[in-house]
Amino acid sequence: MSTQQHAGEIGPGVLSRFTAAVYRYLVLGVFLAVAGLPTLLAWMLLAPVPGNVAWFVAALLPAAPALSAALYAQRAWAKEPDLSPARPLLRGLRMNLRDTLAWSVPVLALATVLAVNVLFAGQVAGGGFLRPVCAVLLAVLAVWSGHLLVVSSFFSFRFRDVLRVAAAEFFLSWKSSLGMLSLLIVATAAVLLTSEAVMLLLAWAFATMLWVVARPVIADITKRFTAES
Repeated sequence: MSTQQHAGEIGPGVLSRFTAAVYRYLVLGVFLAVAGLPTLLAWMLLAPVPGNVAWFVAALLPAAPALSAALYAQRAWAKEPDLSPARPLLRGLRMNLRDTLAWSVPVLALATVLAVNVLFAGQVAGGGFLRPVCAVLLAVLAVWSGHLLVVSSFFSFRFRDVLRVAAAEFFLSWKSSLGMLSLLIVATAAVLLTSEAVMLLLAWAFATMLWVVARPVIADITKRFTAES
């Protein structure tokens, strides 16, 4: 079936396009809710004490592959808005799972170390200096992870080049870096002020805004680091 026929499944009318968009993001919301359910259950079972920080961070492992699939699917929908939105989600999850886990596992391990330092800094000498430094490094790591997510979702670089390109884009696409930091602050505030379940229900909105922030990064990487014109 041709691209024109796929697009024709939706129809030319405004109502048809709106209904199709609602359906796509409904599917995205269900997908992210299912992917985030293990994290939610783990957080609900864990006692909110500093000693469990490593388990809280480890429970975030499904987040990067799920968000990678969400980014991949949103670009696919923009190119070919048919009525099978789940297919790009599953394709993106399958294609990017290994590359996403390759960086997200060590990043989560490092995030655990930094989080422990933030929480227990008061128990060691120089803790007053250590806590803010580790907090800043944790924020930097989170934003760099956003760029790693974009690179591993849309480009086939060697692992060390994924790290380098993401580090370069941290500065080159500084507006997107600020956007990622803002999204992280909003997500954190939503969890602290409401609950993890509310954030899970709104994960589709987070992924949508992340796609908006990611598009300039994709364009810049394509221009600077690939042969594609």
